Amino acid sequence: MAKKKAARVTVILECTSCIRNGLKKVSTGISRYITQKNRHNTPNGLELRKFCPYCSKHTIHGEIQK
Repeated sequence: MAKKKAARVTVILECTSCIRNGLKKVSTGISRYITQKNRHNTPNGLELRKFCPYCSKHTIHGEIQK
């Protein structure tokens, strides 16, 4: 019998404003957070407001592919 995939998966969240600003000027880095999400409850990409130390403010961090 085939095993079911686990419902809870690890995802990486990356700052969306650092990505946009990185093209225009030299970026000091990109803020990333590691968290978990439930695949059944949140099938779409996860977006959370987190603090970005490079932007020095709270910004939207979106899920990226590993």
